[in-house]
Amino acid sequence: MWKKWIHSNIGAAVLNMLVAYLVWMLSRVAFFMENWSTFAPYMSWSLFKSMLHGALVFDTSALLYVNSLYLVLMLLPLHLKERSGFHKGLKWLFVATNAVGLAMNLMDAVYFQYTGRRSTVSVFTEFAAEGNITSIILTEFVHHWYLVLAFGALVYTLWRCYTRPRLDVYRFGHQYYLSQLIALLVMIPLSIVGIRGSVTAGTRPMTISNANQFVNRPVEASVVLNTPFSMIRSIGKKPFVTPHYMSPDQLEATYSPIHSHSTVDQLSHKGKNVVILIVESMGKEYIGSLNRDLDGGQYEGYMPFIDSLLTRSHTFQYSYANGRISMDAMPSILSGLPMMVEPFFLTPASLNDVEGISSILGREGYSSAFFHGGHNISMGFSAFAHSIGYQRYYGLDEYCKSTKYGGMDDFDGKWAIWDEPFLQFTLDGIDQMKQPFLATVFTASSHHPYNVPEQYRDSLKDEGGQPIHKCVRYTDMALRRFFERASHEPWYQNTIFVLVADHTNQTSHDVYKNDLGLYSIPIIFFTPDGSLPPMLDQTMIAQQTDITPSLLHLLGYDKPYLAFGNDLFGDEPGQTWAFSYNAGIYQLVKGELMLQFDGEKTIAVYRFKTDKLLKTNLVNQLPEQQEMERFLKAIIQQYMSRMNDNRLTPSR
Repeated sequence: MWKKWIHSNIGAAVLNMLVAYLVWMLSRVAFFMENWSTFAPYMSWSLFKSMLHGALVFDTSALLYVNSLYLVLMLLPLHLKERSGFHKGLKWLFVATNAVGLAMNLMDAVYFQYTGRRSTVSVFTEFAAEGNITSIILTEFVHHWYLVLAFGALVYTLWRCYTRPRLDVYRFGHQYYLSQLIALLVMIPLSIVGIRGSVTAGTRPMTISNANQFVNRPVEASVVLNTPFSMIRSIGKKPFVTPHYMSPDQLEATYSPIHSHSTVDQLSHKGKNVVILIVESMGKEYIGSLNRDLDGGQYEGYMPFIDSLLTRSHTFQYSYANGRISMDAMPSILSGLPMMVEPFFLTPASLNDVEGISSILGREGYSSAFFHGGHNISMGFSAFAHSIGYQRYYGLDEYCKSTKYGGMDDFDGKWAIWDEPFLQFTLDGIDQMKQPFLATVFTASSHHPYNVPEQYRDSLKDEGGQPIHKCVRYTDMALRRFFERASHEPWYQNTIFVLVADHTNQTSHDVYKNDLGLYSIPIIFFTPDGSLPPMLDQTMIAQQTDITPSLLHLLGYDKPYLAFGNDLFGDEPGQTWAFSYNAGIYQLVKGELMLQFDGEKTIAVYRFKTDKLLKTNLVNQLPEQQEMERFLKAIIQQYMSRMNDNRLTPSR
């Protein structure tokens, strides 16, 4: 009876699903090993058991999604299907569908390093306009050849260990039809329970955010999840669902993103030019003067020019990005719109009426231009720049039209023109702009696949153990040459420069690997005439969405505008805060505390200034928690409702 059961359709289906469980779990091991430094230092036996439990829950759901057609065909109560050709086809179906799931998991083992989360269906939109994506993927196959081998081995395991039912065990009578029908009827409710993740009536089907219940840190949820589940559960999902934490009157009283300056104080720089440099992957870890306590006080960093610039600039010890990828940065920096749930570019809300510093200053008589050395449709930068009022866009097309430079010979082969020549090209464009002007440039070279121009490959090495360090040094050199030339231009002394990273990247120190360190970037305000006193502010909390409000304050703008950020030169230190969305968890930094909220309850509170590794969770122990949670709820509700109702301007 045992052998007969094993070789029946029912037994074969069960055995094959167990094999699928095994190979998917092995792909998770590969995911963990590829990102060892992010997860391993925080592992414990209790966390491992919880993660394993969660992994089985989410793998069950995804495997049932992926193998639903296979299981139905396997248990279909029709004896006409019991033919050799039919079961050969089922084997191919089983192996192919699970191989796709394995490929997603292993590819995300690499892509996770740039996003900090499992990919959702929005990833297809993110790279839809990138003509070089095939080249990038092929390059990654070469760099991560061991994952390609692992994929081949796992697919071979699926094929080799597949159990085909024996057709000679059947007697096609009522017993056959009854057993197959009962198995199918039993499988359907069990599959529903497995996909939902719960047998309890009245509960909602589990979503991506449910992975956080099995881990200590939001970033660890990616180990529990699998990419097919994240993809499937995000298909057709509305990214912005308005919660109803409080009434409209309570909401406005708690927090409003509408700013209005009724007076202009002595910090006014009215009529000054503005140059915003968004520097690719310039994490705070790379700047020595912002990390004097690292490596026993011997840490020098990798950006000596930026260190020298900081001695003449106004910057902040506690400053953060609002997202983890490049397309999160533009809305945050230029429109005061942080990333929440999904990148703004990839949501229907991107069609809303949106303002930015360019459209606001345009009404004040400013000319404006945006510079990025990538393909003109790359990452949606051109479309967004146009939507928020930039009058000119300079990209790869414009660069290649200039006879002064090397055209495509200066292309890095993957993403954009190398930073050194493109920043010089940017200065050519700025020199032609009518003052006052707003110029924004987004650099590109300090980016995967971590190459530098041929002439610098011998002098710039991976001296700090991370491939990006040589790229950061190259970009630092390019910025030095940018400022050296700019300093001789007539507009230079009458300009406010802002330097900010789009997001962080590869890290070496534990303090930059936790849920807050992953967002730690520099935010630098520099005025060549010294009108902004140089200082390292250790009282304010700064974030990318503060840049527009702070600049508008300095420029003396006194009309209402919308931004989910602070005025770093007008607000009191205790009023400033920073927001980020981390793998289904909302994070708020305010005062001395960081609070993490899952949409329904606070799951963690840390004294981040003294507990830099975020090891001591003080949830439900501090009186400030309730006020911070209410404030964060107001931010979320304002954001979601305004996105859904097209109210992203002060007049709406």
